[in-house]
Amino acid sequence: MTLRIAIQMDPLERVNIDGDTSFALAETAQARGYGLFVYGPGDLAWTEGRVTARARPARVQRVRETPGLFGEPVTLDLKNDVDVILMRQDPPFDMGYITACHLLEEVSAETLVLNDPAGVRSSPEKIFPLMFPDIMPPTLVTRDRAVIDAFRAKHHDIIVKPLYGHGGAGVFRLTEADSNLDSLLELFLGRSGEPVMVQAFLPAVSEGDKRVILIDGEPVGAINRRPKAGQVRSNLVVGGTAEATELSDADKLICARIGPELKRRGLVLTGIDVIGGRLTEVNVTSPTGLQALKRLSGIDATAKFWDVVETKLAARSLERHA
Repeated sequence: MTLRIAIQMDPLERVNIDGDTSFALAETAQARGYGLFVYGPGDLAWTEGRVTARARPARVQRVRETPGLFGEPVTLDLKNDVDVILMRQDPPFDMGYITACHLLEEVSAETLVLNDPAGVRSSPEKIFPLMFPDIMPPTLVTRDRAVIDAFRAKHHDIIVKPLYGHGGAGVFRLTEADSNLDSLLELFLGRSGEPVMVQAFLPAVSEGDKRVILIDGEPVGAINRRPKAGQVRSNLVVGGTAEATELSDADKLICARIGPELKRRGLVLTGIDVIGGRLTEVNVTSPTGLQALKRLSGIDATAKFWDVVETKLAARSLERHA
């Protein structure tokens, strides 16, 4: 199947070829003979009912200094000129991100957009898990200081994090004796009108934060991200170390609970974070970990992803010709 793929992503020339999932997805697509275009969210435009992107034809290569080779920029009509759009730019999940979702939603009936922009827009990564409180750690979302104080008094050892942060940025652990809560809340609550997320600290994080990769709602494999000694953040971008792991019974139960809802929302490639058998986050914007998964376990999730894409496109074609 010859496909035209447009990838909405951060600049290809800056990616880490050994870890970046967007690069790996592009590499597998290229190996299948698909044509690639890349563009950033700032290259989107809506004009007179058309959604376009100023994009560059691209080829990827595993060369550290030049991971991408580019042709001359072209203006793509995203409804007619491509078969698939991958929405893969990194957060923050701000109004710019939400606007990009709205624009891509305008073309999603004709062009397969993954993850589905309406699904992404309605599934912020720390909000989506709130649908399943029984499989989460004790959690609070609020701006109310009295409620935060009561939660801390009950659980003693807590994690405070921005509700729309990413990559482990702004995540703090506060033990019962820590006096920094006032300053931290002043920082968080003073810079925006958003609430914060507060969770009971899970000691199991010292054993790792498991990233489980799901494709079309089904788990395909997992890696364990172990934090540096004395740290609580295990994200690879802040120094966590990836290691091979298997899905536990608790992991499989979590996937069985959330998988149907992920599929219903068109969230085809997702990565969930699990600590000690408790769900902490569902990554729907630009999930990572696929290269580490292949390196550690041999599981090629990029191939599984494109198999699902081809199946979905074939089903769309049948529907249109029925």
